[in-house]
Amino acid sequence: MQIQPDPQELRRKERIPTRIFASSVEASLAVAQEIAHLIREKAKIGKNAVLGLATGSTPTRVYAELVRMHKEEGLSFRNVITFNLDEYFPMEPDALQSYVRFMNEHLFDHVDILRENVHIPDGRLAPSQVPAFCEYYEKEIERVGGIDIQILGIGRTGHIGFNEPGSAADSRTRMVTLDRITRLDAASDFFSEDNVPRRAITMGIATIMSARRIILMAWGEGKARIIQRTVEHEVTDAVPATFLQRHFNTLFVLDDAAAAELTRVKTPWLIGPCEWTEQRVRSAVVWLCQQVKKPILKLSDEDYNEHGMGDLLTARGTAYDINIHVFNQLQRTITGWPGGKPNADDSHRPERAKPFPKRVVIFSPHPDDDVISMGGTFIRLADQGHEVHVAYQTSGNIAVFDDDAIRFADFVVEMNKHLGFNTKESEKFYKKVLDFLHKKKPGQVDSPEVQQIKALIRQGEAKAGCRACGIPDSNAHFLNMPFYQTGTIKKNPLGEEDIKLVMDLLNKIKPHQIYAAGDLSDPHGTHRVCLAAIMEAVKRIKASNARWINDCWVWLYRGAWQEWGIDQIEMAVPLSPQEVMRKRKAIFKHQSQKDAAMFPGADKREFWQRAEDRNRATAELYDALGLAEYEAIEGFVRWHF
Repeated sequence: MQIQPDPQELRRKERIPTRIFASSVEASLAVAQEIAHLIREKAKIGKNAVLGLATGSTPTRVYAELVRMHKEEGLSFRNVITFNLDEYFPMEPDALQSYVRFMNEHLFDHVDILRENVHIPDGRLAPSQVPAFCEYYEKEIERVGGIDIQILGIGRTGHIGFNEPGSAADSRTRMVTLDRITRLDAASDFFSEDNVPRRAITMGIATIMSARRIILMAWGEGKARIIQRTVEHEVTDAVPATFLQRHFNTLFVLDDAAAAELTRVKTPWLIGPCEWTEQRVRSAVVWLCQQVKKPILKLSDEDYNEHGMGDLLTARGTAYDINIHVFNQLQRTITGWPGGKPNADDSHRPERAKPFPKRVVIFSPHPDDDVISMGGTFIRLADQGHEVHVAYQTSGNIAVFDDDAIRFADFVVEMNKHLGFNTKESEKFYKKVLDFLHKKKPGQVDSPEVQQIKALIRQGEAKAGCRACGIPDSNAHFLNMPFYQTGTIKKNPLGEEDIKLVMDLLNKIKPHQIYAAGDLSDPHGTHRVCLAAIMEAVKRIKASNARWINDCWVWLYRGAWQEWGIDQIEMAVPLSPQEVMRKRKAIFKHQSQKDAAMFPGADKREFWQRAEDRNRATAELYDALGLAEYEAIEGFVRWHF
């Protein structure tokens, strides 16, 4: 029961079979079902199922579903043999970042697999022992008859396993040196790029290609470009995943976001006739403007015909008619009144005029996402008289440097001395914090005391940011959602308590507007979990027949990682130069993230720089399309629940 690729007529430019699912959850369940089917079919004939397994955030939902099947449906793993793709070197098996620990926590500790059937590269070996171990690993795979299904993710460089750009097609299990981008992407797991091992043991390209079935999974907008490069371009060792084009039974399993750059999704008219929905017409016209470098109202019939859009003219009329229609659509997205303009005709505005003022809840996954992502709109809402609340979903404590924790603990002790308070307890607390941090090992989880200090640092900064935007401390709500409270990058699954916290706040405030982070490219996954909690809470409130929810609109913003496309934006809030500066000052209130954030990702710019560059680029795109010229624009997409 293999997952079938999408129909061939949709995949004319694709060199690898692909299947696009609406969500990563749906896709993960399908992959888990195929694995479970293999295990059961092999068990029926008394044979082992040999699985090649991957780590990272991509396959976790697959493993969770396999665990569920084991516990609720009796799926046994006693006939399963596993080989993991890779492991950092050196690496102790019980270290937080160890793939041994990852596999135990996500799968092996929860099923009945025989431990002698589990194979993971050994990060404890002496370097001189690694070649012999790699030879042994290859022979073990051969001894059990080869891998039946190999699960893969994909890195931003196109690496599979730790086969970095330049890896040879005939490479086997070996020691490798990690690419700098790979190390940057892993920096958050190790609490610093300096702590990331420079080497790893990995299966080779040829080892992976010897599997009878390969399933590569990719989720989120952040993987869209490398997926398009891998699936639609020629084979090259600069993008190791392209070697999978030569495999006889490979399937790429994608969610909508990861598939966004594929030709059949982004520009399907280049493949053949397509259905010209309103959204597709708008996307096509924006794309055409960027291809011919013309504003919308200057596009001609020839431009449409020469770029594969003749069918659109046939379906919708002349270029003139289409241009006017799309121009008006985009013009109507622009508003200086994100909460709705009172006493105004709102028939062509993105937001309702009534009620005014509105109650607004801005959800911020981390304590600075609100001002980074929509600080200008936040300021506008407050200035225009709306009742604005901010709900900080997580403490963000893991993103505070140890030096800041020491500095604040020291301040408390010295302030107590200055005020003449009893300092014995505070000095004892300070000594405990200092002792821990001086002995702290790279990547070690902070003690509860240190976590508390770091959370309070970020909480104070969030309040300062709110004040800079014009709302009082009383309207800042700190949910401290339990899924986040692990002290590490790896978080717990979304739970009932997380959803309840969101529901309780919403039912208390009864907002007319909700703003939430729709940025699924967040490399740490926190935004995805926070958005899932909001969506589930809203759906449950809707199902409870609460009357207020029927008059509530949900707007999604994007954070420091990615922006909405012009063709997607449904509300564009322009910012003046003065408002850009006010937004910058609000971001600066988050001093622990200033100058050098703990987890900046591969982008070395500070978050305020990313935000300004992104907002300015959006404004420039509107300008290039022939619309009004603004200093900056923040974009939003409405979620119709």
